[in-house]
Amino acid sequence: MPANRMNRDEFYAAIAPHDDARLRKILWTVYWRGNAQLRERIEDELRPQDQPKVKLPDPAGVLAEVTTFVELAKDGAYMAGDRRVHHTERSKWRYTFRRLAADALAALTASDPVPAQQAVAKIVDLACGMKSYDYFHSDDPVEAAKFVVSEAVAALWESVLRHGGFAAFAGRAPEQLIRWEADYGWTRRGYGQVAEKETLLAVPLARLLTTPDMWRTFAESYLEALEVAGRADPKRPRTVYGTFDETSYRRKERADDLAAWHAMLLDRFAGTPEDELLDRLVASPALAGPELIFLRARIAERRGAVSQAATLVVKCLKEMPGRQAYLDFAVEVGAELPSRAREIAAERALTAKYAGTT
Repeated sequence: MPANRMNRDEFYAAIAPHDDARLRKILWTVYWRGNAQLRERIEDELRPQDQPKVKLPDPAGVLAEVTTFVELAKDGAYMAGDRRVHHTERSKWRYTFRRLAADALAALTASDPVPAQQAVAKIVDLACGMKSYDYFHSDDPVEAAKFVVSEAVAALWESVLRHGGFAAFAGRAPEQLIRWEADYGWTRRGYGQVAEKETLLAVPLARLLTTPDMWRTFAESYLEALEVAGRADPKRPRTVYGTFDETSYRRKERADDLAAWHAMLLDRFAGTPEDELLDRLVASPALAGPELIFLRARIAERRGAVSQAATLVVKCLKEMPGRQAYLDFAVEVGAELPSRAREIAAERALTAKYAGTT
C-alpha cells in the first residue's frame, strides 16, 4: 500500500468528526473533479440498489439506424411520395430524430464508442443541412427536433479525445469544425429554446485544449484541414443568377463562421514563437471577404503596424459600413472612416444619447 494512502480504519477515523453536509460536499468535489471513470463509479454507488443500471444502446445498431434515417431524409423520403417511409412516419420524424440522437449520444459511453461517434457525426451533418434544405415538413426543423448541435458536438469531441487520444482528436475535429461551425447558430429563425442553448463550437473546443502544445498541434492540423477545404471549393465561379460567384460566397461565409475561432488563435499566438501560424492562417485561399481582411488588420495592430491596420479596416468598412466591430476597431487605430460608415456611427451615437436622456 502506498505510504500516502490511509487504511480503512484511518479513513473512518478521519471522516468521523464531519456531519452529513460536510461529507456530501467532499463527495461532490471528488465527483465533479474526477475523471469519467470515477464519476461513473460514484453514480453506480449512488444508484438505488433495486434500480438496475440502464443498458446502453448498441453502438453498431445505432449507427445502422442513423445511417438509414439520414439517407432516407437526404433522398427526400420524408417529404412525400416515397414508399420507403410510411405516411404516418413522415409526420413523426422529429420523434425519430430525437430518439436516434439520444441513443447515439448515450452510446458514446460504451466500451467501443467508434460506431456511436460516427452516428453522432451523421446526425450533426444532417442537422447542419436542415438549416438550408427541406428534408422534413417544418419551418425550423432543428428547433422542432429539439437538437442542440453545439452540445452534441461537444459530447462527440470529448468522446474522441477520451477514447482515441489527442492524436485522433486533432486529426478529426479540425475538419468537423470547418464543416459545422455556424456564426448565427443552426436554427433557421435564430431564436427559441434550442437557439438559446447553442454556443459557437469554438467554445467547447477551447475547453478541450488545455496545454500550449495542444493548442499549437491542433492549430497546425486546423490549417492543414483549411487548405484541404480550400482545394475542394469549385475552381471556377459557378454562376446561378447573373454573376453570383459560389466559390467567393462560400469562402466569405467560412471566414464569417470561423471568426470567433480565429480570434482565439490570434489571442493565443500573437507575439509568441507560434506567431507564424497566423501568417499561414490569413494566407489561406479557403477564406475571403471582410472578416479575413479584419483579421489581417488585427494581426497588424498586434505587431505595431497601426497605419497598416487602419488601411485594412477601412477596406472592411467600405464593404460593411455598419459592422460595429469594424467601427470600434477603426476608432481604436485612428482610421478615417468612409463617408457611409461615418454617417452610421453618428446616427448610432445620437440614438444612444437620446436613449440615455429618457
